Amino acid sequence: MSRAYRVPPALTPGDSAMVVAASGAAREPQALAQGVEIWRKRGYQVRFSDHWQAKNGYLAGSDAQRRDSLLQAWQDPQIKAILCARGGYGAARLLENWTWPPLKEPKWLIGFSDVTSLLWSLAGQGITALHGPVLTTLGAEPDWSLERLFNFLEGGALAELQGQGWGGAPVQGPLIVGNLTVATHLLATPLLPDLRGAILALEDVMEAPYRIDRMLTQWRLSGLLHQLGGLALGRFSRCEAPGGYPSWSVGEVLRERLGDLGLPIVADLPFGHDGPNPCLPLGAEAELDPGAGTLRILGA
Repeated sequence: MSRAYRVPPALTPGDSAMVVAASGAAREPQALAQGVEIWRKRGYQVRFSDHWQAKNGYLAGSDAQRRDSLLQAWQDPQIKAILCARGGYGAARLLENWTWPPLKEPKWLIGFSDVTSLLWSLAGQGITALHGPVLTTLGAEPDWSLERLFNFLEGGALAELQGQGWGGAPVQGPLIVGNLTVATHLLATPLLPDLRGAILALEDVMEAPYRIDRMLTQWRLSGLLHQLGGLALGRFSRCEAPGGYPSWSVGEVLRERLGDLGLPIVADLPFGHDGPNPCLPLGAEAELDPGAGTLRILGA
């Protein structure tokens, strides 16, 4: 199913980007500084939103402060990209009884993990957002992933990603990417984007196999998996079973819960936590080819 998404304009070195902490409180100053420096070395002006250093329990300030910072970056005409400082938890709290104000031209929002709720809310508005490293993980990206990020943002193409196909015919559809845990908590909310015919790409970290099972079972019960065009599975890192208890591995859970759906599936794609996290644009038309084991962005 083809749907038109509004794509933010390509960036040009010299443009301004703004750092926003929409989720957990900042606690990795060196990693954050390293991520900011990467953007500055590429020629971009990086500014910090108000309240970005605020703390309120495990959150980066109150909901009002974090929402104000997000709005500051979204509505400032000089800002062309919003750089999420880190993940953690809390971004979904900003979306209760709130929506993105309309802009003549949307702008890039970049992040992953807890930022999934913001990415999916924009996708639900028909705006392309970018699943990619937050600032505190950017410095750990290999050169090829950094080049991919800036090349894409500046109007270039994206190379395909290679994984392992589980079977099924090639399929095309809009790409919706996110963290499984965060995405599961968006089920039955207005924040869920249109998944009909979509290629759903999921990753996760530090979730025991039985919890992955529980979330995928909820997806099965929701009926939404049968609306998909295909599934792209990224890295499920540090998802080992607790010691001393019988368990399936996370790979076995993924196979058991997803392999009988009759969907085209490509697993072991190189995106997510604890490794390279190459950028993937939500809403972009993509092709999933289980025979070749590839995920390819069309027209980008």
